[in-house]
Amino acid sequence: MSVNLKKLQKEVIRNKLEKGFDMTDVALEFCRAHEELSEAFSKYNKGQDGVAEEFADVMIFILGMCENFGFDLEKELITKIEKNKKRKYRKEKSPNGKDIFIRIKTPEDP
Repeated sequence: MSVNLKKLQKEVIRNKLEKGFDMTDVALEFCRAHEELSEAFSKYNKGQDGVAEEFADVMIFILGMCENFGFDLEKELITKIEKNKKRKYRKEKSPNGKDIFIRIKTPEDP
């Protein structure tokens, strides 16, 4: 099944407006998206069910904000994925011995 993010953005806004949500407080919208992501991590960390549902909540907030700001999330995702494919990284060790990846800035990708 293919998903049309433009349609989903509009559906999210329609539903929120229909339910009476006020999306004019931009800071609150960002905080609520962050809150949902934190809930996903908390459930994951505790081994609880519902992580994917929390991810869906995060996406609902992001889709709604993109629609409010006039962003085409689908286009932005495609562009960003292609940009990431071309990025170069070097692997280093963190103080605790874990691998970390540092992006190498290039003239093409400052």
